Amino acid sequence: MKRCSLDYSRCLCSRIPSGPSLYPARAPVTHSAPKLDPSGNAHISRAERTSPAEEKDGKVYPTWSPEETKVNRREKRSLFPSDSAAGSRFEFRRTGGVDGTGKSPRQNEPHLITSTFALSADSAHNQAMVLWSGHNSSVILILTKLFDFNLGTVTESSLWRSVDFGTTYEKLTDKVMIRTMLSYLYVCPTNKRKILILSDPEVESSLLISSDEGATFQKFNINFYIMSLLFHPTQENWILAYSHDQRLYSSLDFGKKWILVHERITPGRFYWCSCAQAYPVLINLCVCCLTEMQYITCRAQKCSEEGRQYPFSGRIDTNSLVVQDQYIFLQLTTAGRTTYFVSYQRGPFRNIQLPKYCLPKDMHIVSTDEGQVLAAVQEWNENDTYSLYISDKPGVYFTRSLPNLHTFRSLAGNLIVDVYKVAGVSGLIIANKKEDAQMRTYITYNKGQTWSLLQPPAKDTTGHDTNCNLPSCSLHLLLQMSENPYTPDTISTKHSAPGIIVATGVCQSLSTCSSSIPGVREGVLFTLRVLLAYLVWFLDHGGALLAVTQSAVPTRHLWISLDEGRQWDKLSFSSTPLFVDGVLMTPETENHIVTFFGHFNYHSDWQLIKIDYSSLFGRKCTDGDFQTWHLHNKGEVCVMGERQVYMKRKPGTRCTLGQEYSRVVSAEPCICTLYDFECDYGFERQASGKCAPAFWYDVNLPAHTCSHGQRYRNSTGYRQVLLNNCREGLKYTLSPKMQQCKPIAPSGLQLSTINSQLTAVLGTNITFRVALQNGDSLSTSLHVDFGDGILVSYSNISRLGDSITHMYRVAGIFRVTARAQNSQGSDSSLLCLHITSPVERIFLSAPVVVIRGNEANLTAVLWPSQPRTATFYWWFSNSTEPLITLEGSISHTFTQEGPNSVTVQVSAGGTVLQDVKIITVKDFFRSLLLSFSLNLEEHNPSIAEWRQDVGRVVRATLSQVY
Repeated sequence: MKRCSLDYSRCLCSRIPSGPSLYPARAPVTHSAPKLDPSGNAHISRAERTSPAEEKDGKVYPTWSPEETKVNRREKRSLFPSDSAAGSRFEFRRTGGVDGTGKSPRQNEPHLITSTFALSADSAHNQAMVLWSGHNSSVILILTKLFDFNLGTVTESSLWRSVDFGTTYEKLTDKVMIRTMLSYLYVCPTNKRKILILSDPEVESSLLISSDEGATFQKFNINFYIMSLLFHPTQENWILAYSHDQRLYSSLDFGKKWILVHERITPGRFYWCSCAQAYPVLINLCVCCLTEMQYITCRAQKCSEEGRQYPFSGRIDTNSLVVQDQYIFLQLTTAGRTTYFVSYQRGPFRNIQLPKYCLPKDMHIVSTDEGQVLAAVQEWNENDTYSLYISDKPGVYFTRSLPNLHTFRSLAGNLIVDVYKVAGVSGLIIANKKEDAQMRTYITYNKGQTWSLLQPPAKDTTGHDTNCNLPSCSLHLLLQMSENPYTPDTISTKHSAPGIIVATGVCQSLSTCSSSIPGVREGVLFTLRVLLAYLVWFLDHGGALLAVTQSAVPTRHLWISLDEGRQWDKLSFSSTPLFVDGVLMTPETENHIVTFFGHFNYHSDWQLIKIDYSSLFGRKCTDGDFQTWHLHNKGEVCVMGERQVYMKRKPGTRCTLGQEYSRVVSAEPCICTLYDFECDYGFERQASGKCAPAFWYDVNLPAHTCSHGQRYRNSTGYRQVLLNNCREGLKYTLSPKMQQCKPIAPSGLQLSTINSQLTAVLGTNITFRVALQNGDSLSTSLHVDFGDGILVSYSNISRLGDSITHMYRVAGIFRVTARAQNSQGSDSSLLCLHITSPVERIFLSAPVVVIRGNEANLTAVLWPSQPRTATFYWWFSNSTEPLITLEGSISHTFTQEGPNSVTVQVSAGGTVLQDVKIITVKDFFRSLLLSFSLNLEEHNPSIAEWRQDVGRVVRATLSQVY
């Protein structure tokens, strides 16, 4: 899944639970679920560096540990990056001797050019952020701060700047930012010369803005507390800011002026969207409106009610808005059942179609790149696992690829799905599957059509046999993303290095497959390097590998390989061992610089070691330095329908590749086979490899409404795997066939309100949606009876559009029916709609005195009247359970002499009101006929109380007479 990019053909967007939910899953995929919040800030705390004595207990204590005050622990050091799209994270510290002794290396031996810089007086600072300002720029910015976890605020901060790739740094806070506490640092993703720094809001609310890579800054005060920022993907000056009180602000001048966009915005559910058509600036919002969530689009600088649009009418589930690439996902839960919706290329929303008996409890979007959706779905019979589903191009029809995916929750509560899309090779996916309480790693070379276990290396790096053979024993890889943005994930690949996977893994028997620097496995589609005790990065656009030990003890050595991990050079980068907090390198630039940062000891300053490894290469590669390499899967040269040939540097050649180097030499299409096709929706892969219809799928019905005289694409049960380039062979046989539409009776007619509610308030527009699953829509007429005497008809359903709007003039319960009919038959659908109006008043009309044992009539009078839409609750004297009626009048027999209380409540239109009367029960009483003047009403207010007061006076007078 892409972290923060959304590329529509009509619209470009950018940004970047549980119960039934739709979320971007945090899967370790090439375009994985974000490590970042909408601001781009990685809210992570690095595991604490431990002393040799500390590591005996085998524990790692994160920066947020409640036990920070223990004296036997070192002070916690944590790292926080800025927006990964807003600037790559870069660089830290000073050099030691090249070979660890301070002596110069012998001529012709590989060596590193290093330099060390200490951030003096910052030894107490426990957090640091480092950014390389731009592509091929020599400017590096470092923000360190002392964050008080008890106070929740920054008490000290320092901003450092280097203009020579990290050889030296200047402390800017001593000159231009005196008495300003800094909290976060950002680099504009589209113009990396522009820098934005947030001050700590507990001290002051302000922004520091630079347009010259931090050489100068201007301060601008703001009147809100920024929680996160989101930069526009193409416009360098456009920013969205989310505040602590759920308000969203926009700026079109890089933070100098801010305008309130909207209030009550769901955290993390807002997106930039710049379209080339009617609305050049749109923002997608998931807004909390009292008890309902809505999906709204509006202009960044004009989001008033008249400027808003509602692409999906009605409510949606909380946190269910996901915008990725060409897709927008929503979900709506009604009566415990969740329906998922997708919009492709900003088209109308359509129901996501999973297999009929999937019955999802939860859905997470794993990936949307390559014009296809990968989703992790928790089916009704899964508890701690998910199934991997793959969609068609519009993201509507899904088929299952692999069940029982291993998943777990991170410390932040995010779902982690063990699926990894390999970069550089299309169709290659790795996943961890749970089998009998054990994890096993599977790999597919054809986008999930077939899966197989990983063959482990025959020997480890010490030369000993691994004694692990398929199928009883296999290689298990860890597919976890690093919580520290300055250390790599446990598995990594690179687009510029196709065929190379660097991973951490063990044999299925849990004995290590590699005990030191990498083992080698050749003969499969990729070259696999298994590194168990090392952190590994790609260098030189994938032309080299850098490894550093994961040990918690300090180190002064690193390893570099120029032949994809076969041979490694052990090099010294410091004369003094360093506790390595992280490693930073330039983002796809032509320089060859890596920065280590950390500390020499518990109380030392931050140390930045700049390492220039360009001397390892000596020169730039030429044509004679390469050899061809054929991509293959265990000898099968056709992968994703192509024979792909790559250029790789010859082993032992020390030359740099360069960014412009093209790895692909040729790609020739292969003859189509069965596994170049995936099973279409409604079909399942059999043991023979063929796709057969599922028992619930009717192959005789077209997938959509089909009009007589037209033609439709009738599936053969197969659809070619997306991006598979095979030709001929089975392509014609398995491809969908054009078929003439036959006259067919309408079926599957569905009538519903657009928000799926069966109640509405009197006087409001109600939108009905009519959908026909099967039938000739052009020749099918539709008749809708709203139940209030109004009937509408359409000569064909295709002219109906998406909806019908109607307004009721009186309250009540109405029987709404829709009937579709053509020459072949008919179908109908019914719903009963409650139209209510809030109750304003209730008056209980009851006799003052009744005879015991005789029935008494009681009537609840409502204003306004609520025919058939109100519910009445009656309590008599000390009764604990009410009598419930749908009518406002009842008869009751009183059995106890003396005063009896009667309470009536009415519930209608979301309002509950009540009235209480005291009725005197007698064995015998005499009634007298009293007369009142005809104009009595004219001289008294028209309320019930004056009649009660008059009656009380009359009763008191009569009691004295008798």
